[in-house]
Amino acid sequence: MKRLLTGLCALLILLIQPATAADLPAGATVQKNISYGADKAQRFDVYLPANPANAPILFMVHGGGWKRGDKDARGVVDNKIARWLPKGIIFVTVNYRMMPEEEPLTQAGDVGLALAKVQALAQSWGGNPDDIILMGHSAGAHLVTLLNMAPEIATAQGARMWKGTVSLDSGAMNVPAIMNRRHMSLYDEAFGDDPAEWEAVSPFHRVKGPTQPEFAICRKRGDVSCPANQELAKKANSLGGKMEVLPMALNHGEINFDLGLPGDYTDRVEAFMRSLGWKV
Repeated sequence: MKRLLTGLCALLILLIQPATAADLPAGATVQKNISYGADKAQRFDVYLPANPANAPILFMVHGGGWKRGDKDARGVVDNKIARWLPKGIIFVTVNYRMMPEEEPLTQAGDVGLALAKVQALAQSWGGNPDDIILMGHSAGAHLVTLLNMAPEIATAQGARMWKGTVSLDSGAMNVPAIMNRRHMSLYDEAFGDDPAEWEAVSPFHRVKGPTQPEFAICRKRGDVSCPANQELAKKANSLGGKMEVLPMALNHGEINFDLGLPGDYTDRVEAFMRSLGWKV
C-alpha cells in the first residue's frame, strides 16, 4: 500500500507540473493549443524537431482517471521530447473532454477527432500523416487501446489508420470483469452501471478481428495491470492482431515519466517503433 501511495503521489505531481518551452531541445519549436473541436478542452500541442521532413508523429494521450490531467504535464512531455525530437520525430500531446461532462466512450471519439486533425495538418508541419504511432498513459492508455481494438471509433471521426499503438499501464482492458468484482469507485464514475455500456468501452469486448500492432507496458508489482493486458493480447493475437505485453518493475507514474530516459525500457519501446519502420 505504501508503494502504491508513493506512486500515486508521484503521478499527481507530474500531472500538475507543466512543461515549458525552455525545456525544448536545440532547434525545436512548439505550437500550443491547436483546436480540433469547439470545446476549450479539445486542443493539442505539437512539438516540432528542427527541420522536419516527412517526419513520423508520436501522438500522446495523457492519463488522469478520465477526469483530470493535462497535455502539458511534465511526465507526459519532458523525457519524450528530449529523446525523440532530436531523432526527427514530431510529438503531439492531446487534451480531451473529461468526466463528469463526458464519459470515456466520448473521450475516445475526441481522441479520434484529434487524430483526424493531426493527419490533416501533418504535411504543413513537415510530418507524414500516414506514419503515426498512438501512445497513452493510464486512462489515456485505455483510450488508445480502445481505438486500436475498435478503430471504427476513430474512423467515424474522419481519422485514417495509424501504424501502431503503445499503451502505458492501463488495467481497464476488460471493463465488465472489473465491474463484476470489487473495484475502486473511480470505475463506477467512469463506466456506470449498465453492462452494455461496459462492453462498449471495453477493449477486450470490442476487438473483433486483426488490429494494428500494439505494445503494452504493465506493472509487474501487485498484478494490477499485467493480467488484463495479457488476456487482451491473447484474444487480439488469436484474431490475427499483434499485441505484445512488457511487464516492468516500475510504478504507475514511472512507466509514464521514465519513458525516454536511457535504458532498457526506452530501448524496448524503440524496438517496437523500429518494427513499424521508424528509424530510432
